[in-house]
Amino acid sequence: MDEISTAALNRLLRVAYGDTGQSRRVADFLLSWWNAATCGKWDPTDLWAVDAQISEDILVLLRGIDASRSYPDTLGYKAQFDRLVREWRPHLLKE
Repeated sequence: MDEISTAALNRLLRVAYGDTGQSRRVADFLLSWWNAATCGKWDPTDLWAVDAQISEDILVLLRGIDASRSYPDTLGYKAQFDRLVREWRPHLLKE
């Protein structure tokens, strides 16, 4: 993934680790990329409910995802996405 997309991903991860409505929406987007069948529930209209910079970062990352054709774990982000699952989809964790 290119440098611009990687920077957007890193900013979005910081937002997703928060505890706000925007954090939830960003986490939903990121987790949909990670595993849409299990973790997905991102609504594209969520772009309307986040700050303009967050919306732009999502769009930049979408272009990066398309160009790289990679999942986050293959890009070295497995630990970060495992954290998102623990924080936003704990029901998916095996006990």
